[in-house]
Amino acid sequence: MARVLVWYGELATARSLVWRGVLLVLPGLLWLMAFLVLPGLVLIPLSFAERGPYGEVIWTFTWENYRRLLGFGVLGFSLDNLLALVRTLWVALVTTLLAAVLAYPIAFFIRAQHPRRRYLVLSLVLIPFWTNIVIRTYAWQLLLAPEMPFARILAALGLVEPGMALFPSSLAVYLGMLSAFLPFMVLPLYSSVERMDESLLEAVRDLYGGPVRVFLHGILPQTLPGLTVGVILTFIPAMGMFVVPDLLGGAKHLLVGNLIQQAFYTMRDWPYGAALSLVLILLTLVALRLYRRYGKEVELA
Repeated sequence: MARVLVWYGELATARSLVWRGVLLVLPGLLWLMAFLVLPGLVLIPLSFAERGPYGEVIWTFTWENYRRLLGFGVLGFSLDNLLALVRTLWVALVTTLLAAVLAYPIAFFIRAQHPRRRYLVLSLVLIPFWTNIVIRTYAWQLLLAPEMPFARILAALGLVEPGMALFPSSLAVYLGMLSAFLPFMVLPLYSSVERMDESLLEAVRDLYGGPVRVFLHGILPQTLPGLTVGVILTFIPAMGMFVVPDLLGGAKHLLVGNLIQQAFYTMRDWPYGAALSLVLILLTLVALRLYRRYGKEVELA
């Protein structure tokens, strides 16, 4: 005899509730399968194919694309691709760290506002989402131009030559990356800051804890869930970003995302682009695994 349950005032069996859950989840699963899982699976055989003389795909098994990725090309060995991989990890890591450092004071500032003004401040954080990333990047080119105040102030301080633009440079890349991904860090972190227990902070202060100990023992454990989500939402897209480094970094700041874009659209070498994409996915999964393990150790501590 099936067990009868009460669900929102309606009599239902456990089996019917399971089927309702399946029907609710099924559209999302089909969407992920069609536009995420299946394209990712197609990349696997494509990465072992060859590029034809006219850009067509020749379905013959070869390791040549991965050899090229490691630097073994027609002209000999080169570290350019490996340096691009390391540079990608470094830029994504620095962007995530800077976003976290800036997101904490912004989240506390929003929390300190009157409830009626919080929505206004949150809307200001969301304003970058209203504009395309390409337009925002071109806007940074205008702001970093030689005739703009930023360049003039640095030139007056002797940090740059007069009449020199602040891009392409590492500074321009990080500014563009921060402006693109800072909201992804602020929003989940604010949701954790808003629910913090102030009594724990007072307990740390009563035990003569300084600002560092208040943060490590009072704030960080309570905001770790939001910080974890923010790191994931920032680090993953930062790994694949190519618009900002391309427009603000120049040829000296090529990331894996730029190499993938060039492989698919410039060189029309889809097998090589598929190999680069798989390596980028693998690096992202490894980084998330390491962060998940590190985050658990911090939470247990």
